[in-house]
Amino acid sequence: MPSSLACLAALGHESRLRAFRRLVEAGPDGLPVGELRESLDLPPATLSAHLNVLRSAGLVLDQREGRVIRVRANYERMNALIAYLTENCCAGSGACDPVASPCKPRKKGASK
Repeated sequence: MPSSLACLAALGHESRLRAFRRLVEAGPDGLPVGELRESLDLPPATLSAHLNVLRSAGLVLDQREGRVIRVRANYERMNALIAYLTENCCAGSGACDPVASPCKPRKKGASK
């Protein structure tokens, strides 16, 4: 599994952070690459390079659906990174427990 440092480095670029946040907002269905590109207003080659960095860090997953590639945030990796960053929060007392309920995106079709 990629290191937390690799994840932080991947998220340390404005466009990659925007892309990752957009995928988190999209939920478990993710977005087709073209739709992500349009929402970020990035050239195709630039987005591809950014997605490669995020993919290498384990923060995004993709799946081919016919002629479309769908990209999704890797919530498990995101939650592991948050847990790592907050594991000693409040001097390890557990008083604030910021990761008590990690992000669990709703299943497709679930009500709000």
